[in-house]
Amino acid sequence: MFTAEKIIAEKSHDIVSTSPESTVADALKIMIDKKIGAIAIKDGDKYVGIWTERDLMKNVVTDGFFSKTSRIKDFMSTDLKIAQFDESVFALQDKMLGKRVRHLFIEKNNTIIGILSIGDIIKCILNDKTEELNELNAIVNFDYYENWKFNKKNK
Repeated sequence: MFTAEKIIAEKSHDIVSTSPESTVADALKIMIDKKIGAIAIKDGDKYVGIWTERDLMKNVVTDGFFSKTSRIKDFMSTDLKIAQFDESVFALQDKMLGKRVRHLFIEKNNTIIGILSIGDIIKCILNDKTEELNELNAIVNFDYYENWKFNKKNK
């Protein structure tokens, strides 16, 4: 069973973050360069928020929002959704669906060790199911079906 920690290990990249004082344009540039849909907001050693593509959609229609001058701290989400490192991929999926979020901060011993997106979770589940299907196909091959015989009784 895959856990949050194992998925993060396979993902093998650091948490991409910026400071609360960064402009929205600076955060967007980082997100585009890294090809990510969310960026963590870190103040010193502490994660204090997250800003996502969805936040951008909401913010664009907000009065006074200008990406080159608006600060991330004024538009980020501060209610971080956290899961534990040992939670199963299915528990993570349930948490995301239940809380209607696309990103979870993963915590181990009171330290954030990574962020998982719904895409990471779906990819993990699909890879697991593909592996399971390949194993079943290896067990049940065409020869198995060829050797089935039905006895017809003449009446």
